[in-house]
Amino acid sequence: CNGPCQNLNDCSSQLICTNSKCNDDPDVGTHIRRRSSAAPLRGNCQPSCPLRCEIKTFTTYKCSPPVISSTKAKLTISDFNQGGDGGDRSKCDEQSHDNFKRIVALSIGWYDGGSRCGKMIRIMVSNGKSATAKVVDECDSMHGCDEAHAYQRAFNNKIIDGSNAV
Repeated sequence: CNGPCQNLNDCSSQLICTNSKCNDDPDVGTHIRRRSSAAPLRGNCQPSCPLRCEIKTFTTYKCSPPVISSTKAKLTISDFNQGGDGGDRSKCDEQSHDNFKRIVALSIGWYDGGSRCGKMIRIMVSNGKSATAKVVDECDSMHGCDEAHAYQRAFNNKIIDGSNAV
């Protein structure tokens, strides 16, 4: 996936490590599909390059499913306080936030490059209850396993990570 590598084990499938990058292997006919834009077409959200965390490999995404009223997501709880499991400061404003406020981080595609920062979203659960929450951060679906991400793996692309108040 044109990602950095140090040896063959760092590259997925039948890609090879050359010049510290995962590349096509001409001997086996592999090909890395390149797009003119960074994000896949709407509604066609495919996995991206795998993320290797020690001995495990996780799927990563540069996109999320289209947002419509029936879009399903997984609501997880995170600690947005300074030093909490939410990782670094929030991406929208570079601040930590209090967990008693109704705030969320959205998956990479729904975060949409920050276009939803500061906006209120409605979260509906299967029992019919709903809550509104302010978007303050992105759930990184591409990176993880480092200090900036509280040593957590990359998020799935259908996550809403909320404070306890949500």
